[in-house]
Amino acid sequence: MKPIIPMEPVSTELIPSGREWIAQVKWDGVRVLTYYDGKEVRLYNRKGNERTHHYPEITDLHSYCHAGSVILDGEIIALGEDGKPSFHEVMRRDGLRRMEKVAHIRNEVPVTYMIFDCIYQDGLWLNNQPLADRIDALSRIITPNERVQLVSSHPDGRALFEVIKQHGMEGIVMKDLTSRYIINGKDRRWQKCKNYRDLIAVIGGFTLSGGIVNAILLGLYDQAGKLWYIGHAGTGRLTTAEWRELTEKLHPLVTTACPFVQLPARHRDAFWVKPTHTVKIKFAEWTEGHTLRQPSIQAFVDVPPEECTMQP
Repeated sequence: MKPIIPMEPVSTELIPSGREWIAQVKWDGVRVLTYYDGKEVRLYNRKGNERTHHYPEITDLHSYCHAGSVILDGEIIALGEDGKPSFHEVMRRDGLRRMEKVAHIRNEVPVTYMIFDCIYQDGLWLNNQPLADRIDALSRIITPNERVQLVSSHPDGRALFEVIKQHGMEGIVMKDLTSRYIINGKDRRWQKCKNYRDLIAVIGGFTLSGGIVNAILLGLYDQAGKLWYIGHAGTGRLTTAEWRELTEKLHPLVTTACPFVQLPARHRDAFWVKPTHTVKIKFAEWTEGHTLRQPSIQAFVDVPPEECTMQP
């Protein structure tokens, strides 16, 4: 089976309501589609990159899915010490490049596959069927277990969002039960409402404390390909070992030239680097000066720097 690009929700700050709408938790994980052609199981992320060997516990399809062939859509999550989904933790699995480490880390970082859609089943494409029918199909073919769960649907989006805020989770996705699944597209019948904001930024510099990186300088590209400084980040999910690892990665990239269009106000102790590494940042809001308020490092990601652009 050839990988598809999954449907994405549009952003909203107004939660829709009505009998046709359901609300689902927006899990802070990695989007993964499972493909089974009747012979072999393959896993791919939203960009079409294979993840089959990263998550062997999910490839045991017959332990949870009763279909002759299928394409499932869902989110792979890992829990942090606080019991909540942690993007930092799941990236410890998804960011692996040496597959011989999977056997060890799968016990250290267990994952759960949260399934929310069925696009293809037993030789038939379901993408043009209404969401209500696709959810019904999932209930017939999926048997949840310790590592695989069906995403619950709730009738009251506002009530679910209040619960999400109380627990400090990412947000919700509102879905119209009549919506079809638009491959490689977006539709207002899927709307995401986030409790906090995040983005992928480029690392353009760093500062040191005791010879170890203690903060990174962040940037986004404009349409002309120029890198604009958007803030410092020195807090977040990184462990001491990960700060040391980051130090080792960035030191060879040090350059005398500032990569940003504008010189950051807090640049006196900064070391500039070639903008080749990217990072997921959680933040509260944009300031009037177009910098991030309360930026927090979540995880390093394998996203090309040129894709980290300012949104209109």
